[in-house]
Amino acid sequence: MSRGIYITANDRVIDQAIALLNSIRLYDQETPITLIPYDDNYQEIAQLLKDKYAVNLYQDLEFIERLSQKLFEIFGDKFFARPNQFRKQSCWFGEFDEFLYIDTDIVVFEKIIDNLNYFKDYDFLCCDYQHKAGISNVFNPIVREENIFNEQELLDLFNGGFWASKKNLISEQDLYETFAECAAHPDYFDFSQKTSDQPIINYMILKRIQRRFNLVRKFEKAPGNWAGTPHFIRQENILIDPKADQPLQYLHWAGIRIEPGCPYWDIWKYYRYLGEAHPPEDSQLKKPPSQWQQIRRKIKGFLGR
Repeated sequence: MSRGIYITANDRVIDQAIALLNSIRLYDQETPITLIPYDDNYQEIAQLLKDKYAVNLYQDLEFIERLSQKLFEIFGDKFFARPNQFRKQSCWFGEFDEFLYIDTDIVVFEKIIDNLNYFKDYDFLCCDYQHKAGISNVFNPIVREENIFNEQELLDLFNGGFWASKKNLISEQDLYETFAECAAHPDYFDFSQKTSDQPIINYMILKRIQRRFNLVRKFEKAPGNWAGTPHFIRQENILIDPKADQPLQYLHWAGIRIEPGCPYWDIWKYYRYLGEAHPPEDSQLKKPPSQWQQIRRKIKGFLGR
């Protein structure tokens, strides 16, 4: 029985990927990790992660392209703000029998793969308080009104940046049938905050996987993990949730730009520069030039000739 971690990334999020991988490898040198390319611009990050962290590239790149093309055929290119987020669904068909998916805007504070031990009783795991916010960012009220899901099922809503399951529990046909169902009922979903995969994947998991477990329920008062939560306390290089009197398992900057001045920037910076010198000052992280900046540079270069 093989276990491993999947991430999605491209060359634009190298700094975030380094922070995530530094945190994973600090607590776990052995668990295999596989990169699912977010788009075609992944050569630099794939080589860096392979050399430094022994991260492998997803084996069946043709499947990822097939999935992307099928999404385009079902939904078109205007339906989702970030359709490439669906590439993470390649997890169901990769090399690991049991897998954990993690977004790159996360750092972990433990040997995170050990949470898969809950698979002796469950088939799907998540670990967040998404359900505490109601159904926003996932569903619209019509799913209650038409009893698409009952109240107990809606307690299993989860954030799409951290979840775990088992290979082939969802088939390729399951994916496409779910996409078709969702495309036929766009009114079910809350895309107001420009979420893409999260509403659709919640729909699929609630419809197709019954043995679900949210890891925050394993304690009476489990710690949170969202970086927008202001009351976490730093203890050396982890965070403590004083309301639960427990250390966080991980921290997720969902919906928050990671940059100097953002919540828990000091924690992110610690893991980003773990084992290397910190930059001399907290300047903005180097970002790829915008399309307008690229145009200006081309114009300046032309005029300077």
